[in-house]
Amino acid sequence: MRITDMKCNRIINPLGFELDEPVLSWIVETEEAKLQKACRIVVAEDEGFSSIVFDSNEREELSGIGVPLPIELKPRTRYFWKVHVWTDAGEAKSDIAWFETAKLDEAWEAKWITPDTEDTSVHPIIRKNFNISKEVASARLYISGLGLYEAEVNGSRVSDEYFAPYCNDYNDWIQYQTFDVTKLLTQGENCLAALLGNGWYKGRFGFSGRQEGYYGDRFLLISELVIQYTDGTMEKICSDESFLSTSSHITKSNIYDGEAQDANKYIKGWSETSLSIADWQKVRVWDKDTGLLEARRSLPVIIKEKRKPVKVIHTPKGETVLDMGQNMVGFIQFKVQAPKGTRIWLQYGEEMQEGCFYRENLRTAKAEFEYVSDGEASEVRPYFTFYGFRYVKVEGLGEEINPEDFTGCVIYSDLERTGNIETSNPMINRLFLNALWGQKGNFLDVPTDCPQRDERMGWTGDAQMFSGTACFNMDCDAFFRKFLYDLAKEQANYNGVVPHTVPSFGFINTQDGEDFAAGNSSAWADVATIIPWNLYLYYGDKSALRKQFDSMKAYVDSIRRKDDGSRLWNSGFHFGDWVALDGKSEYDTFGGTPRDIIATAYYAYSSELVGKAAGVLGMKAMEEEYLQLSKEIKAAFTEEFVSPRGRLVADTQTSYILPLFMNLIPNELRGRVLEDLCRNLKENNYFLKTGFVGTPYLCRVLSENGHNDIAYKLLLNEEYPSWIYEIKLGATTIWERWNSLLPDGKFGELGMNSLNHYAYGSIVEWMYRNMCGINPTEEYPGFQKIKLKPYPDKRISQVKASLKTAAGSYESGWSYEEDGLHYNILIPFNAQAEFLVDETEEDKIIVNGIALKDSDLSYDKKESGLNILLAAGRYQIIRLDAK
Repeated sequence: MRITDMKCNRIINPLGFELDEPVLSWIVETEEAKLQKACRIVVAEDEGFSSIVFDSNEREELSGIGVPLPIELKPRTRYFWKVHVWTDAGEAKSDIAWFETAKLDEAWEAKWITPDTEDTSVHPIIRKNFNISKEVASARLYISGLGLYEAEVNGSRVSDEYFAPYCNDYNDWIQYQTFDVTKLLTQGENCLAALLGNGWYKGRFGFSGRQEGYYGDRFLLISELVIQYTDGTMEKICSDESFLSTSSHITKSNIYDGEAQDANKYIKGWSETSLSIADWQKVRVWDKDTGLLEARRSLPVIIKEKRKPVKVIHTPKGETVLDMGQNMVGFIQFKVQAPKGTRIWLQYGEEMQEGCFYRENLRTAKAEFEYVSDGEASEVRPYFTFYGFRYVKVEGLGEEINPEDFTGCVIYSDLERTGNIETSNPMINRLFLNALWGQKGNFLDVPTDCPQRDERMGWTGDAQMFSGTACFNMDCDAFFRKFLYDLAKEQANYNGVVPHTVPSFGFINTQDGEDFAAGNSSAWADVATIIPWNLYLYYGDKSALRKQFDSMKAYVDSIRRKDDGSRLWNSGFHFGDWVALDGKSEYDTFGGTPRDIIATAYYAYSSELVGKAAGVLGMKAMEEEYLQLSKEIKAAFTEEFVSPRGRLVADTQTSYILPLFMNLIPNELRGRVLEDLCRNLKENNYFLKTGFVGTPYLCRVLSENGHNDIAYKLLLNEEYPSWIYEIKLGATTIWERWNSLLPDGKFGELGMNSLNHYAYGSIVEWMYRNMCGINPTEEYPGFQKIKLKPYPDKRISQVKASLKTAAGSYESGWSYEEDGLHYNILIPFNAQAEFLVDETEEDKIIVNGIALKDSDLSYDKKESGLNILLAAGRYQIIRLDAK
């Protein structure tokens, strides 16, 4: 028995994060114990726990799902905490974990500084030499740089992060990072230095058309190095006029276009004290508001994996191309020793065409890396850009290159992998991996739409539709909370309206009418209500709703202000069922489902979520108000779009899916709507026609309404349009369009055609929830008690899911064996599951070798089957003769 996964705000040992409301969580791992009897949490300002600031004492109700700390935090302070749990089979004591605050409300003594030049294209190095004469106890660096920065102390990077200070609306707030640099300092001479490059703040990005940068055009740096000495004294090294600057070997950088480096301009030892800096120039103080600086919310973006090329391709055009074997996001790091002046040129692309390198689908993004050799052996990588790619064309090294000299660095936010699914069908396994790789590639600080072309924006619709899958695959609580903080900041600027992308980079205006950039597109803007609710559902922490409630409510209110009393949402611009296949033509991106149907459905759904959130937070009057609003919208939906006998005004798959999933119509009409959905599928030879809006719910609606066979039929289709069609054409991520590649392997429409676009990967949520049966519940959020209802199908002989939740690790699998259908289940400590099985005869259910009726398990017998209550433990349940 042991205590693991000790987290503060879902982060292990967070250093310098925004911790305005610290919540502690942990997992008890045991197969002996089933129930918690008591728990105690102790928090102190010292590792010896002599200065205790919080002691819960022994309490039965404390849960590892999350315990808020009612303490007033001090700036720049490390807090230590430990947990003691008593169970029905013994007790467990945790190791010591910690969290450390940043500056909090402490004023900045440092100043923003910038190179003393009017040439804002020169990529600078800014540094400061300083002396330490006493023994250092601890040292923290509080730092931010614009556009992007990498900092070093005495020749060593201060962290393994990339792309700090990350992506947000820099007009509203700027993140600073905190680094422990104690071990990097030495008595005597020291050096702090930072290399700066373009990024989201500065440089070409977004739809504004500004080449110099949407938020600013100057490189800026601010830093405070706070040194605590063993004698109890403190010293601060603050950025000011005493810092010096020079140009670096980076000649160009841009997220879309790539980076250029000239090794002949490289300053060896640029952050070391031995370097002569006599010719470095002064910096000047820049008048920028330090009040915009806030402690970080972004998880570190790091190299999470490394890959070697699987093949070197020599194309009919004479190109030399590396095949990485996987559509990935990051960059290539390579070893080189070439004659001085040699130009080495890497270009990145997603797909080959007719055996040759191809990248027309990147639009204007150059996605390249240029390196001019100085003749010395080097290991080279870009600093301030990333690429979405599988293939890399290499020029300048000759045709015969050594693939071992090249390493693919897979970069994304430091998210913990929590879920996995394996089946007996290799195509379904590949589909699962494709969705997972799409998440890896698009969860780089913000949940982007695509990582390769001149876009890479935080499209709200994609994030909303994939959020359920994302939270199954990875612990996304901290990641999404930062995104939602950005969202709320944007809304505050636009009276509750949600822009299409977050951050918006100006891609919004406040005009009324049908203007494309006006924001509040249904299904996209509903990110404001759906993701906070999902975070509560998946992680069980009410603070997700409390912090976002004003944002949730403001969004629904922004719709209600334009509601003329009809309770219909039939105004404004909407993306519709984006890239569905039932539009006026094959490439009609809006799909065939009337947009007022989609908008009104989401109006009702989001209003209901606001009401539910208010209920969770104890706001009774507001709960009643928004649930009543939702009820009125549902009634209006039925009156406007459904005949008295249940016929919808539009015969599209998404038109049927939304009212069924969102419970928009009276129960007596559900049967007709479901029949029409099945008829539509049959008339389309059981091929889906849905776009971004309908696809996430399609198979869930079918499985949960008596048509599980059709859900599997859609899943297992191998012809266009289907998920496996993509896999048969070599997809290793999810495509933006069902027809991104045509059956002959050629690209379809090029203007909007990404091969790494995760929205359709939302089928994986159905795989977790329905195929494997693991469902969180509103009554017991955080998976404390789940609804366990697998929907097996004999076309797949074996399935297994493992899922580490806030409550602990679940397993749910099934297989068809000679004697029937076997279920293999693991319920974690102090959790429960209501296991629903489609069998009404108790003597046909065997649990761990004992007939159900002879076991000590509680169960209910219903018309649809048996509902068995499972406590913590392992179970093999056999449904005899289920072939």
